[in-house]
Amino acid sequence: MTHDPAADAPSGRAGEPGPSLIIRPETPADHAAVRQIHLLAFGGPAEAGLVDSLRAAPRSLSLVAVEAGIVVGHVLFSAARVQGRPLRVMALGPVAVLPHRQRAGIGSALLRRGLEVCLQAGEEAVVVVGHPAYYPRFGFRPGNTFGLRCQFAVPDEVFMAAELRPGALAGGGDLRYAAAFAAL
Repeated sequence: MTHDPAADAPSGRAGEPGPSLIIRPETPADHAAVRQIHLLAFGGPAEAGLVDSLRAAPRSLSLVAVEAGIVVGHVLFSAARVQGRPLRVMALGPVAVLPHRQRAGIGSALLRRGLEVCLQAGEEAVVVVGHPAYYPRFGFRPGNTFGLRCQFAVPDEVFMAAELRPGALAGGGDLRYAAAFAAL
């Protein structure tokens, strides 16, 4: 459901994002570039199709990273829900960076900005299914530490959550993703 975070871990090979890196909302003019990024990063069409399905969903947040006028990365947040609770929860993913620009901190910059925008929009928590060694640096912890249960059969350590409002996830519950995720 998400880009392999090991590919975005900083390394000396590609360096840090340049000072010209811009993180901004995706526009319709970016759609083809975003699709290509996901096709290249994931090696298949599933995540690109997920982005196409979720882009217009209520409360979705789609951001791109642009360097020298070229879209080099993308992240999508979409509305999720905890059954029986009025929480504002977002699901993170997919996130991807062009292969030749991975390991430069672009994915990290996208995630940090996305979490800031979610908080500013009044979202209370974000969930992700992803690499357990990568996402904790952004405040994610295993979902089961909040009493959350994922609708998908994934190992506990890859289903994670971050509270944007302290205490928001107290009481836990059953997390439901947008229907489009079931196609992955």
